[in-house]
Amino acid sequence: MAINENNFRQTMRFWTTGVTVVSTVYNGVRHGLTVSSFTSVSATPPVVLVSINQGARTHELIKQSGVFAVSILEKSQKGISDKFAGLIPDVDDRFAGIETITLLTGAPVITGSVAYFDCKVINTLVVGNNTVFFGEVLDAEFHEDRKPLLYSNRSYKTLHK
Repeated sequence: MAINENNFRQTMRFWTTGVTVVSTVYNGVRHGLTVSSFTSVSATPPVVLVSINQGARTHELIKQSGVFAVSILEKSQKGISDKFAGLIPDVDDRFAGIETITLLTGAPVITGSVAYFDCKVINTLVVGNNTVFFGEVLDAEFHEDRKPLLYSNRSYKTLHK
């Protein structure tokens, strides 16, 4: 017997995770959203996955472009997380006022992030109302001196030390 959706969502709130923005570009249109469903799949070859709701604008753009980038947000980037999570009203370009760079795929990467991955979609899997996009990592970078933004039980956290 399956649990109800509300119980599942409330229970998942206790999973502490890093905060990422998954972004893409297609025909000059950039878009992104805050995503907690991100993980590594393989080191050889380097592959990560993200799970995106099929109703999200970013989902359709990733599907069309075949590329995405993942920016792991830094502890000072709570406002960016909120903006891309839709907590701040959506505008045509969520990237307005946010400094970005692009790499091989052209998908925007948020500067100041702890780390990023630039990916080409190599496979997809539809599960429920989401699509899991598997991305071959074409480029990646990290900054050891930065601390990641964390999220648990509906609030932001940071690492201490």
